[in-house]
Amino acid sequence: MKLLYYPGCTLHTVAVQFDQSTKEICKQLDIELIEISDFTCCGGLYPQTTENLMQLQAPARILVQAQRTDPNLELMTLCTFCYNTLKRTHYTLKKDEQKRNILNDYLEEPYNAKVKIVHLIEVFRDDIGYDTIRKKSKRSLLKGFRVAPYYGCLLLRPMNEIELDDQEQPSILEDLLYAIGCDVIEFPYRFDCCGSFHVVNKPEIAEQCSKELLRYTEQFHANCLVTCCPLCYYNISRFGGTDFNFQIFYITQLVGLALGIEPIKLGLDPEIINKFISDSYLV
Repeated sequence: MKLLYYPGCTLHTVAVQFDQSTKEICKQLDIELIEISDFTCCGGLYPQTTENLMQLQAPARILVQAQRTDPNLELMTLCTFCYNTLKRTHYTLKKDEQKRNILNDYLEEPYNAKVKIVHLIEVFRDDIGYDTIRKKSKRSLLKGFRVAPYYGCLLLRPMNEIELDDQEQPSILEDLLYAIGCDVIEFPYRFDCCGSFHVVNKPEIAEQCSKELLRYTEQFHANCLVTCCPLCYYNISRFGGTDFNFQIFYITQLVGLALGIEPIKLGLDPEIINKFISDSYLV
């Protein structure tokens, strides 16, 4: 299986563990990633209004790059912000031919609105299949991992544009965690915001949101929280400090552990993971 891969800005900088663990998993599952060359930032966030079409230039250029690289392959991304921005841009340009025609005048080549954007967890569900992942996983390794699945605020919304899962009652993260042997916590705060980009100019807001989320995680007796979003991971890790007694993982790190990949290859400290696994068995 081949996929075009758009890592975005953060997976080569502050979220290298996400990129690293993804590539290790894909090797195990025979997925070839073809990274988009000379990519630029997607803009980071879908604009509140699309009347000024110039705000869609950055994500539209990435879609054109994917179209040019191989029009027959799906474009896979990992960052929640990139995924949300690219999918919503594609949706707008596909549904509104007039806007697409106007924007195409400013692009290197016309966008045909046929690129399919997918997230890796979507590939696990729809292409690899949970049964295959279950069979390949050493499920006993994650026994005792009481995981709070955390979607954040952008992975699923708006549902009619993203179409990843039901935005009120999703199961895509939970089903994957069950498949690799985790004990999944029913976590009602899985859509709460971590503070997002407030961390740049109002870090006290991001700190309040992140710590509140962590307190809820402890109240529901989880010993780890899993996310798909580099910014959520950054905020929660930064403001969690040593106040909370649990681990924060990218979903790819847990999948990698279940597949038997060495922790260090997933961007994890082997000593911490060995202790965490041992402590988890005691629960």
